[in-house]
Formats: sequence, structure tokens, C-alpha cells
Amino acid sequence: MKKSDAPEALLAAAGMVKPMTRSDVTEMVVMARLKKELTWARLAKAVGQSKEWTTAALLGQMQMTKEQALAAGRLLGLPADAVLLLQQAPYKGSLPTAVPTDPLIYRFYELVSVYGTTFKELIHEEFGDGIMSAIDFKMDLKREPDPKGDRVKIVMSGKYLQYKTY
Repeated sequence: MKKSDAPEALLAAAGMVKPMTRSDVTEMVVMARLKKELTWARLAKAVGQSKEWTTAALLGQMQMTKEQALAAGRLLGLPADAVLLLQQAPYKGSLPTAVPTDPLIYRFYELVSVYGTTFKELIHEEFGDGIMSAIDFKMDLKREPDPKGDRVKIVMSGKYLQYKTY
């Protein structure tokens, strides 16, 4: 394929512009947040949701309402197309590889690899055969001071869903 046959070149030749993608919006959000020196907590306050949910939404993992998207867009200075894309149901799952390579994200992968069977056994013993929902879900992340070095405290709460028989 010749470079001139690339999709962008074909669109340009036809007088068209490549449409913005949700990935483009995520990059815009990250850069605007840095340039404007905004915290995720400040954005969450404007949006009216938790910092955890708002961060996930602005990074492309949750669908915002029109009001939420407009509030975030105003604060970040996003164009109308970006605000519109914040309101669309996303394709969930943001990791570029099956096994994460980012050290912090890898530790969560490691946590599930080591303790996943423990979580499963204890949930089944306590609740029965079912799952913890990631849809009806809450999370709270806090810094916990400790004389040996500060700790990361994450509390996750998901609705229990029983498997049905049929």
C-alpha cells in the first residue's frame, strides 16, 4: 500500500476529515487536565460523581450523561465532538496487552492471579454460587498514613449476583 492510500490521505483527498475517536478524547482529557493543573477530584466535583467513577469515565470506561459531559467539557475546554463522545457507551477494557506491562497495573493482575481463587472461594462460601458485579459497583481509594510507609487503601463494593438455574 502506498502512503497516499492511507485512510487519512484518502479522506483528505475527498475533502473529508477523519472523525474523532474515543481514544482521541481520552488523550485530549489527559493533556487538558495536565495543562490546566486540574485534579481528578476537582473534575469529579464538577461532574457530580466520585473521583473514582469520574476518572474511569474521562479515561473512556464509563458513559456520561449530557450534563456530566458538558460540565467536564467546560472545565477541560473540550470541543463539542469530544463532549458528544463522552456520552456514548464505551468499549470497555483499556489495557493494550493481555498481561499488563505497566508496573502498577501489573500488581493488580498479580493480586488477582495470587488471590483470585481465594476471593472466589470466600465469596461462594459466604454468598453461594455467584459473582460480584462490576456494573453495580463502588470503589473508594484513599491514602492511609503508616509509619513504615504510606499505604494505598482501596475498598471495592459490588452487588452480589446469584447464578440462576433454568
